[in-house]
Parts: sequence; C-alpha cells; structure tokens
Amino acid sequence: MSEIVTGTIPTPTRLDKALADATDLSRERIKGLIAEGAVTVGGRLAASPSAKVEEGTPFAIALPAPTPLEAEPQDIPLVVVYEDTDLIVVDKPAGMVVHPAAGNRDGTLVNALLHHCRGQLSGINGVERPGIVHRIDKDTSGLLVVAKTDSAHEGLARQFADHSIGRRYIALCAGRPKPADGTIDARLGRSDRDRKKMAVLPPDASRGKHAVTHYKTIESWGVASKLECRLETGRTHQVRVHCASIGHPLLGDPQYGRDPKALRPILDALGFHRQALHAASLGFIHPASGERLEFQADLPRDMQELIDEIAR
Repeated sequence: MSEIVTGTIPTPTRLDKALADATDLSRERIKGLIAEGAVTVGGRLAASPSAKVEEGTPFAIALPAPTPLEAEPQDIPLVVVYEDTDLIVVDKPAGMVVHPAAGNRDGTLVNALLHHCRGQLSGINGVERPGIVHRIDKDTSGLLVVAKTDSAHEGLARQFADHSIGRRYIALCAGRPKPADGTIDARLGRSDRDRKKMAVLPPDASRGKHAVTHYKTIESWGVASKLECRLETGRTHQVRVHCASIGHPLLGDPQYGRDPKALRPILDALGFHRQALHAASLGFIHPASGERLEFQADLPRDMQELIDEIAR
C-alpha cells in the first residue's frame, strides 16, 4: 500500500531539490518518483525534476511500499557499536562478506542487517534494504556504517565521495618500513595479470583511481611491524596493495604477499590465514543531525594474539 507524503515547498528552487529538503527522500529517488507519475505539485502532476517551484506550494508524493530485497533476513549475531533511526554502525568480524554475491548468497552482513533492522528500513531507492555506502574485505575486521533511510544513504555517500570520512586502520606488516612514517600516493587499478587483484599503476595511467594512504609505525619487532594507516581515499584493497608496493605486505595476506619464514610457524600455530587488517576507527558527520560522530573498535582477538606471539 502506498504512503502519501504531503507538505509545502520550503524554498523557491528546482522541484527535486525542494522535495528532498522537505522530505527524507534523496533527489535521485524523487526523480524516479516523478518519472513514475507519483508526484503532484499544486494539484498537478509533476512533469520535470528541474521545474521551478514557489515557496508554499502544496505537494503530494504517493510513496509505494519498499520492494523487499531478494536477500533473506538471517538471525546472525552483530556487534552494534551505535544505532539510531537513520543509521547503524557495526564492528564486522573477519570472515563475513558484506553483501550477497555469487558464492556468498547468505551469511552476509546484509542478511544479518535485514533481520536486525526488520521494520526499521524506509527503503533505499524504493528497495527495503540497508544502505551499504562502503565495504571492507571479507577477511578484514572492523567498523562499517550503514544507512537505514534514503536521505541518510545519500548524505553518507556524499561524504565518502568527497573523502571527508575519517578512517583509521591497524595493520601488521612484514618487516620494518623505512621511513617509519610516510605517505603512499599510488594510483590503483585492476591487475593486467589477474583481474581479481588490484595493482599499482603508473601515475599517468588512463585507468584506475588516485589513492593515498598515510602510515605510521606504532611498534616494530624487526621481522614485523604494527602500523596505523589513515585513508585519504577508499579504494578496493588500498591498504593491502599500498603496503605490498613498498615491500611490506600485510601478514597473512594470501593475495598480495608472502609471510616471512620466521613467522610462518607462529601463523600456522594460531591458524592465522587472513590479512592482518582491522578498521579501528570511523568518523563522519551524522547526515540528519549534523553532529560529528567518532567510533573506535578494539583489535580482534586473533590479531592481538598474533601481536603477543611476535612480541615474545
């Protein structure tokens, strides 16, 4: 059953912007509703998102019930760091895929969120689903923010697009980086040799994306080091590829490095066979309240155990 959203135009501007300001819908969603004939302004069917409208003009939007996502809700435990009506921040464990895809149709973060947020999702672009605005790899642990509403999804996506989101990772890498602190500014794109992998590309390459990682050595044991990595950009496998590119791949990373011989017995004894990478902090502007939020997540047990063994 459709929900009828009514109100008046708050400021004289183009229609899609005015309706986005007056509701919790994104401009893209409003454009789609106008195209579907679901919007009236001043008693007339809206024809164009760019049409100029006057302040105080009444509007009505016939908002259809969100279409259920094909993914099934699953009762999977979640570590919820923060939650309100607009968004949720979770501490994802290593081994959990974020979104269903071929080979991972269930057991994902989306499946868990569909169950946890049942009845709370207003629909992202008309689909009843959690708004995934960023991802971390299956075998990376740590913080993720997910939108519950269309407007929160748009607001968070905008911040990720302009790189204003604060993200800090803790990584365990092979060897001791020199210099101990530095910046890796290297363009990333798909590898020509293996399309499943990312690679550093020449600065003037016509493909790929600009990527910048600032790293700082927190502690070093010679054979391995603990790094803090702050992302200026958020590209696929960014920390993993950037660290490997300077000769210090992450411990346990099956794609981008080979573990030092001295550490293999420790890794095998602990059963540690994933990249040693954890999204430890996340900061952003709340898309509804405008408040700056900062969240922290402690290292997971497997990474702390690895550090303890290496440091002995």
